[in-house]
Amino acid sequence: MKSKAVDPEDALELLQKLIAIDSVNPDLVQGAAGEKKIADYIHSYLSRIGLDVQFQETAKDNRPNVIGILRGSGGGRSLMLNSHMDTVGVIGMDQPFLAEFREGRVHGRGALDDKAGIAAMLLATKSVQESGKVKGDLILTAVVDEEYASIGTEEVVKEYKADAAVVLEDTELKICVAHKGFAWIDVETSGKAAHGSRPDLGVDAIVSMGRFLVELGELEKSMCRTSKHPLLGSGSVHASTIQGGRELSTYPDHCILQLERRTIPGETEASISKEIQSIINQLRSDDSFDASFRITFHRDAWEAGQNSEIVAAISNGIFQRTGRPAEKIVDFGWQDSSILQKAGIPCAIFGAGGFDAHGVNEYVNLDQVVECANTLVDVIKTFCC
Repeated sequence: MKSKAVDPEDALELLQKLIAIDSVNPDLVQGAAGEKKIADYIHSYLSRIGLDVQFQETAKDNRPNVIGILRGSGGGRSLMLNSHMDTVGVIGMDQPFLAEFREGRVHGRGALDDKAGIAAMLLATKSVQESGKVKGDLILTAVVDEEYASIGTEEVVKEYKADAAVVLEDTELKICVAHKGFAWIDVETSGKAAHGSRPDLGVDAIVSMGRFLVELGELEKSMCRTSKHPLLGSGSVHASTIQGGRELSTYPDHCILQLERRTIPGETEASISKEIQSIINQLRSDDSFDASFRITFHRDAWEAGQNSEIVAAISNGIFQRTGRPAEKIVDFGWQDSSILQKAGIPCAIFGAGGFDAHGVNEYVNLDQVVECANTLVDVIKTFCC
């Protein structure tokens, strides 16, 4: 089966149409457009090229995923392509949805993150569809909310399974094989309110939090010394926000710290809880110290297996097209790959490159979008055989 190469003019036209659709995540920017309009466009595109297509409702009203399935002839492995439709906000951008093309670059909000990923998977699927079926099913998942809480991919894995997945994100045509996870934690110290002239009656919750912060700093130093991952290094923790007290003349009866704990593979929600509880238990040796905590949000770190077949398939596709070995990288941010792997779907992250994702000068290199799509065609033909 020989597939037609992706036409750069087709890629440009599709990418510009996708960027022109405002899909800013309303959980990030109050009153923003959301993903419904771009979901409608993708649904129509996939229907036109002959896929079985449906909207998948999510926990957010009027913000559906789009699921397209290219049915295989039977007997092959299934492959999922995953990319997200939402973008961050546009403050500071003059014309965020113009999708201007100049000097080989397509500019605009979402150009790199992740309209390029959507375009590449749509173009690759169209090429495979036109050249004849593969044996295994190809499952396209255009998801909502990756930029906030990833409810889209969480909904996907409840209903759809595959033998492997490619998460389309900006990697400069390299293969991302690991990334860190994170946890957000609220810590509250309790004191006793009293007039500022009565230290005998008051307990200062902010001073208590200061003692906690000292121990938190020691925890991070310990991580750097003892907890190392061969690709990602050590985990980390930092204080993000703090608030407390009533007014100048009153001993503060509460202080709330919000912190973030970045994790490496093997560090779990349970192990993070144990770390924080250990600090609190240590400080409670002083009767005046009282504190509690809760993990408000948690996402696991992710690492592709050493013998990952999907990593091998992408590596082979890159080598066949360029004659060069594929370069493997890590990403210190978090991606939906973690959700897929936790659901039993091995995956890798792969996509085009550009500049300034989330920034005011965001753009993607068109030639890399085309190369990404063509590589995906080879991956689909290899993996779904």
